[in-house]
Amino acid sequence: MALPTSTDHHAATPEDASGDDHVISPGNRAGVEMRGIEHIPDAERHGSARQVGLMWSGALLNVQVVVYGALLVEFGLAWWQAVAAILIGNLTWLVAGLCSLAGPAAGSTTFAINRAALGRNGNRPLAFFNWLMMIGYEVLDMVLMTFAVIALFGLAGVELGAGGTVAVVLVLAVVQSVLPVIGHAAITRVLRLLVLPFAALFVVLACLTAGRLSLPAVEPAGWPVFLGGVALAASGSGLGWSSSAADYSRYLPRSTSRGALVASVALGGAVPQTLLMLLGVGVALVVPAASDPIGGLPSAYPLWFVVPYLLLLIVQMMAVNAIDLYSSGVTLQAIGVRIGRWQAVVVDGVLSTAIAFAVVFSGDFSTILSNFLLFMIVWFAPWAAVFVVDYFLRRGRYDLGLLADAPARPGDRGFCTAGVVAQAAGMVAAACWLNTTVFTGPLSAATGGLDLSAPAGLVVGGVVYLLLAHRTVAPAQSA
Repeated sequence: MALPTSTDHHAATPEDASGDDHVISPGNRAGVEMRGIEHIPDAERHGSARQVGLMWSGALLNVQVVVYGALLVEFGLAWWQAVAAILIGNLTWLVAGLCSLAGPAAGSTTFAINRAALGRNGNRPLAFFNWLMMIGYEVLDMVLMTFAVIALFGLAGVELGAGGTVAVVLVLAVVQSVLPVIGHAAITRVLRLLVLPFAALFVVLACLTAGRLSLPAVEPAGWPVFLGGVALAASGSGLGWSSSAADYSRYLPRSTSRGALVASVALGGAVPQTLLMLLGVGVALVVPAASDPIGGLPSAYPLWFVVPYLLLLIVQMMAVNAIDLYSSGVTLQAIGVRIGRWQAVVVDGVLSTAIAFAVVFSGDFSTILSNFLLFMIVWFAPWAAVFVVDYFLRRGRYDLGLLADAPARPGDRGFCTAGVVAQAAGMVAAACWLNTTVFTGPLSAATGGLDLSAPAGLVVGGVVYLLLAHRTVAPAQSA
């Protein structure tokens, strides 16, 4: 698909400064976004940094974030260690903010822009990793929705068997695909609308939890477990969302303030995520027997709260999964698969549903979740560093021809050595410091289980790329 040079093919876009988010253009069929990973011309740019920050706030006001906080307690951390891990881990929303800068600069999606640092072919494996990660998040969201439906049926005295559970997963899979098929504008609008009702819902949960909370005096976990908790918190927060950051900032005007964008994304993500993860710690202390803050709620909280909470939870998780399905769809295009954006959403929805069946019936959700979050660090920590360093080396000026989903031009490199080497070095460093239930890296094992995978990947990937690329990477003459 050639890089568009005119505005003949418009897309639905976020709200402009007047608050109008019903931008209908010739290429917008019945309100459905028709764009994939191609460049967004300046004439089609709308919205503000604040709106992107609110979109992330809406996405993060969900029960999955509460689960992450509860997971830290189950991981073995004392309550105050869990609080420290949450505060440290959520600092990585600054990384997500920095990764957002490339969106308005290049007007394209994250893994189309990533072709600049790694080359058209060098980008494919990273795009594939991101696609797998988005599928994983889709699965986790689907599992949480399924648990909520099972809990609701349980409150009505109905025990769903295997057949009923399969039916629930299938219905949820169909319904959750609607929003990402419609596209970018619909997703951002719905998530912003959900900010206030879900903020109120979690305030009620916090009040109910505080009334029953007691902070136990327990022996703190050792450094290996604590650092593993920090890695979990970072992976589930800003660091894990960085690979989707430019997907949702690409419709912003090129003139958007860089400082405002970084601050909006960092605060819009970190503030609600920190608060909800802290709430998850409290819920885990109140409901220690619950494997997640869903199944144990009916026994610990009043029904007048639990029923609407579970119903709204399903709605919220569908909206959150729209982000994952949208990003995984455009990432699949960036790999080089010749498929329309909405068709990619359908493919990903089918795959995530199939995997969700296995997770739902595995009976070991917490272990699967923690290992998934930790293993993803291996690739996305160094990638985030390379992506941000590349942006600043180019001063935000990209050669749009290199990013286009079009046949390579004469002289275009399939692989950019600096990016590929830096990514590989960062992944090796992260893997050496990784500590999971199924794999422990050699440096982690040699230090008693310390998990420094996130900082190792970030530092090694970023430093190696800076050393190798600072003489060869320069701003494009025109963008």
